[in-house]
Amino acid sequence: MSIPTPRVEPAVAEALATGGAVVALESTIVTHGMPYPDNLNTARAVEADVRNGGAIPATIAVIDGVIRIGLDDDGLQRLARADNVMKLSRADLAIAVALGRTGSTTVAATMICARLAGITVFATGGIGGVHRRAEQTFDISADLEELARTPVTVVCAGAKAILDLPKTLEVLETKGVPVIGYQTDELPAFWSRRSGLPVPLRLDDPAAIARAHQTRVALGIEGGQLVVNPIPAEAEIPAAELNPVIERAIREASLAGVSGKAVTPDVLSRVLVLTNGRSLAANIALVRNNARLAAQIAVALASSRP
Repeated sequence: MSIPTPRVEPAVAEALATGGAVVALESTIVTHGMPYPDNLNTARAVEADVRNGGAIPATIAVIDGVIRIGLDDDGLQRLARADNVMKLSRADLAIAVALGRTGSTTVAATMICARLAGITVFATGGIGGVHRRAEQTFDISADLEELARTPVTVVCAGAKAILDLPKTLEVLETKGVPVIGYQTDELPAFWSRRSGLPVPLRLDDPAAIARAHQTRVALGIEGGQLVVNPIPAEAEIPAAELNPVIERAIREASLAGVSGKAVTPDVLSRVLVLTNGRSLAANIALVRNNARLAAQIAVALASSRP
C-alpha cells in the first residue's frame, strides 16, 4: 500500500520550497466551533491576517480522504457547509484517510499534518486539555500529548476556559512542554486575559520565540512549544463574569449525557447562548490575534534560515 500523499496548495508549496513563512491553521473551528456563516467569514479573516503579516496561510483538513495542506476558497466554503464531518485527532486521522472520509483537524491532527508538510508554526484559538472532573472521567485531550511529541510551535489564547486550567498546566509541565507567555506573566484563559495562574516562561518578541524553537530542534528535544497570547483587552469577557456561565453550561451538558468529543462543542454552544453571542465575538477576536502573532513568528523563522 502506498503512503497517502498530502495535497499541498500551490501557494503553500511555493513558500515551503523557497523557505518562505507559512502558518498552519486548524479546521475544527470551521466545522465544530462556529455556526455558518460566521465560521466561513472567520476562516477567511484569519487567513487574511496571516497574509497581511507576511506569511502564507495553510488551513488543514481531510477532504474525501485526502489530507489538504491549504484550502482554496471553494474548499473553505465546502467545509463550512458540510454535514457529518469527522472531528479528527491522532486516533482517527488515519481512519478518515483510509476510508475516504471528510474531517476537520483538531490541534493534535493539525500538528501531525503540519509536520508532514514541513510547517513549524500553527495558530489556533485554544488548545484542549484536562477536562473538569477528569479524576472521574479521565477525559484529557490528545492535544497535550501531541505537544510533547511533535516539533511545532503552537500559538493560542491558552487552553479553552471550560477546562481545568491548573491541571492542564501541570500536565504540560510534566510532559516537558514549554508554556511561553507572550508579553504576559499570567496564563490567559481563552475568552479572558487572566486566569490567576502564573505562566512558566515569558518572551516578548516573536524573534525570540523563533530562536527558542530553532534551539529546541538543534538540541534534539522532541515536542513543540506552546505560546499563550492573551485575547485583546477590548474583546475579553472577564473570568469572574464568565466562570458561573461555564459551570452552568458544563452542568447542563452533563445532565444531557454529553460525553467524549461532543463535550467541547456542546459546552461552547451553550456558552454562546448564555452570553448572548459575546463568546463568539471574543472567539473570533482571539483567533485572529493569534494568527497575527503566528505570522510574525513564522516570518522570523524564515528570515533566520541560511
